[in-house]
Parts: sequence; structure tokens; C-alpha cells
Amino acid sequence: MASETSQSAGLAGRYATALYELAHDANALDQVASDLNRLKTLVGESADIRHLLASPLIPRAQQAKAVGAIAAKAGIGDIARRFVGVIANNRRLSQLLACIDAFESLLARRRGEVEAEVVSATPLTQSQINAISAAIPGGTGRKVRLILKVDPKLLGGLRVKVGSRLVDASLAAKLSRLQLAMKGTA
Repeated sequence: MASETSQSAGLAGRYATALYELAHDANALDQVASDLNRLKTLVGESADIRHLLASPLIPRAQQAKAVGAIAAKAGIGDIARRFVGVIANNRRLSQLLACIDAFESLLARRRGEVEAEVVSATPLTQSQINAISAAIPGGTGRKVRLILKVDPKLLGGLRVKVGSRLVDASLAAKLSRLQLAMKGTA
């Protein structure tokens, strides 16, 4: 346990480890993971919520009350709602998404899963996601959890990162390599 705690260093890692242990003791890991995922989606969809989390100008009590109301309205369970309340009371709401990401990583690691970050230029279709999910376990031998991101700067293709391995098959990377090759021959 100590080695995993040291691996998840930093503020987000410490909060995630505490939440994991609390959820594990309550036998509610899946519920907490689902609640945090729902909360993460809400934050991603609302600029107002992101502003609420990031603004140091909003008093702590108002932030805590507002985030508590958002969590209650979204049907977030008791453990996750109390976790968000602690983060709000400690004035760490700007780190909420990092704490959620750290919790998801810790949960995946403890379940023996490996995370694969897949970045594409446009949102992937379900059939593309399924094809990627089927292709990645062959290289790792473990169950894979995909983290999907969109970065229009890639222009096309994919960038897949599994652990420390990165496969960059994006059009932007290919153009960059071509540019370097052309400079080398000129």
C-alpha cells in the first residue's frame, strides 16, 4: 500500500487514495466511480461549473454550497458528495478533476487494468472505439480502459499512449517528420 501511495504523489493522488480507501471500506467502489464520472461529465459540459471550481474570488462557503447543490441535483451518492464537500471546504475545488482522474487511475491499477489514452482529431465512432479496444490488449496482455480525448491539432489519425509507450500515428506527426526530413536534405 505504501508503494502505491507514493506512486500517486501530489495533492490529487493523496485525495484519490483517501477516497479509494473510504469507498473500498464501504464496498462502494463502482458506485463512487460512477458518481465521479457523472460529475466529471457535468464539469466538462458546463463553463459555469468550471468557472465555479476555478475561481478564487468566490467565497469558500458559497462554492461548497453550490457544488453540494449540483452534486445533489445530479444524484451523486453520499460518499462522492461528501468527498466533493471536503475538497470544497479545503479550498481545493480547482483540483477536483485531477482528483477524479487520479481516483480513476488508482482504481484501474488496483483492478489490474491498464489505461490507454487515445487522442483523435475528431470524436471516434463506437465501431472505431471497439476496434481500438480489441487491438490494444494484444500488446499489454491486460484489460484496457480507454481514455478518449479529442485534439483537432492532430489533423487526422490517432495518438495512443499506454503506460510509457506512445504510438503517434497522427497526420500532424507525419507532417512534422516529413518537414524534418526535407530540411535534412536541403
